[in-house]
Amino acid sequence: MPLPFLTQASAPLTREVETVDEHGERGTTSIPAERPLTLYVDRRELVTLMTLGAHPEWLVLGYLRNQRLVESPDEIESITVDWDVDAAAVKTRRGIAKFKERTARRVVTTGCGQGSVFGGLMDEVDSIHLPEATITQAQLYAIVNAIRLQESTYKSAGSVHGCALFEGGKMLLFVEDVGRHNAIDTIAGWMWLQGAAMTSSNKVFYTTGRLTSEMIIKSAQMGVPVVVSRSGITQMGQEIAQKLGLCAIGRAMNKRFLCYAGCERLQLQPELAAPAVA
Repeated sequence: MPLPFLTQASAPLTREVETVDEHGERGTTSIPAERPLTLYVDRRELVTLMTLGAHPEWLVLGYLRNQRLVESPDEIESITVDWDVDAAAVKTRRGIAKFKERTARRVVTTGCGQGSVFGGLMDEVDSIHLPEATITQAQLYAIVNAIRLQESTYKSAGSVHGCALFEGGKMLLFVEDVGRHNAIDTIAGWMWLQGAAMTSSNKVFYTTGRLTSEMIIKSAQMGVPVVVSRSGITQMGQEIAQKLGLCAIGRAMNKRFLCYAGCERLQLQPELAAPAVA
């Protein structure tokens, strides 16, 4: 079957507002343009996502995938985003089986911008098998440096999270949104549309946000065996990563980092590290 039809309804990422500083001086600055996007599946309202709207169609597709509501992109006929009514209309080809039952149990997550997942958060963990892959310390430093150099809404306006997908040290996609869960869902949607091109095992996911259980599970669902964050990790996130054999690296800034789980996937090169502080 063909891939779904997607509109390309990107919205402006920032807006200018007037400010007053500590000296009483008036000026203008850019802030992220957060907006609601209500998702309808076959005319039934599912959820409202707060988003920047950079790639709303990929976000919707990745959200449906990571909620385990659809198993393949070809189950969806179209995703139509209309910012005049702040809505995304998803039309499936054959409907979603047991839609009401599968969306009845809602878990509010720790995500900035208030994320949510449907069903049991741990339901698929035991069935996930990650590909064999490793990351070298040099590759990790290259990823951190690439993020440092990346032009971003955060640099101009702040108040957003960024996520990126790497392969062999090359950045494939960089996405920002008000919540890290939106950014990872957007990347998941994009990956899904690429099909077989995303089957390579040496993918690395990067996020500016903390590694919660939700972020670890979504990364694993995407088949990504290595996750890097400039922030830390939660207890549940660490436990799930350890169970999956997923390499979870946090506090990754400059040449410092902590590997919390899956350390066997990390090829250490201590000679590249910054000198220890006496």
